[in-house]
Amino acid sequence: MNQPSLASAETVRVAPGTQDGRGHGSLWGYLAGYGVATLLTIAAFLAAQTDWLTPSSATAAITVLAIAQMLVHLIFFLHISTSPDQRTNILAFVLAATVVSMIVAGSLWIMSHLDSNMMPVDPQMQMQMQR
Repeated sequence: MNQPSLASAETVRVAPGTQDGRGHGSLWGYLAGYGVATLLTIAAFLAAQTDWLTPSSATAAITVLAIAQMLVHLIFFLHISTSPDQRTNILAFVLAATVVSMIVAGSLWIMSHLDSNMMPVDPQMQMQMQR
């Protein structure tokens, strides 16, 4: 009697562009990812260079497009999916993102405190800086 394999009994979650979920992606998967990444890049440049959006809306649009760009790279090029065998890759990515966000937030916090606690420039020094 043939026992059904675990993979056939359970649907395998694979990243878009991969053939079987284990190997590298196909040419069409890479081209699709490249096309989507290119469109997101063009959209970000349009949001930044045109005056269609207010400055705060442009900042929000560029942020959303940057997050979408990261997801496209993770899915199409790094082949990160929600399958159980990708758990260590997802945890490593979450840890790296946490460390990077802590470093960026700490740097911004330090710079803002340095700016607010800096000594005022006296008028004579300000005249010399303007020359």
